[in-house]
Amino acid sequence: MPDRPRRRTVIRRTRIPMTMRQATQWHKAGAWPASEAAGTVTLSYADRCKRRIQMTDDSGAGFLLSLQRAVRLSDGDGLQLEQGGFLRVVAGPEPLVEATAQDPQHLARLAWHIGNRHVPAEIVDGLRLRIVADSVLEAMLHQLGAAVRRIEAPFAPEGGAYAQLGINGHAH
Repeated sequence: MPDRPRRRTVIRRTRIPMTMRQATQWHKAGAWPASEAAGTVTLSYADRCKRRIQMTDDSGAGFLLSLQRAVRLSDGDGLQLEQGGFLRVVAGPEPLVEATAQDPQHLARLAWHIGNRHVPAEIVDGLRLRIVADSVLEAMLHQLGAAVRRIEAPFAPEGGAYAQLGINGHAH
């Protein structure tokens, strides 16, 4: 077969003007004027830990989350829209595993095993531990003696040792 000349592909990059609404500032629950709410956005825990991503609010309108730094959004927080108004953050229900401990010492043991795996966990009512649904961790919690069940609920895990300092996560 004869050699064919190679075609050269030219990619032109054009700048598309941003006409989408942008949420550029975050305010903790109670620290923004709820009377200026322009809507709500219901998010899973994973989506409440983003810095820059295209999203859709609960009415179906798109917006760009464009924060200076990643923050962990909580239920009731406000996202200030560059064009005016706020979107209220709603922690949406998601599939979770809830483990009920026998006593506080047992809860500490369960929490240690979950923390040792660097998995976000929420402690509820002093004897229950919640994690994002994971069949391997669910089996481990069951083997450790916890009463385990699957639920759908908003997830608000503990912030960790550095949460008060505004530090999100850590590198491995």
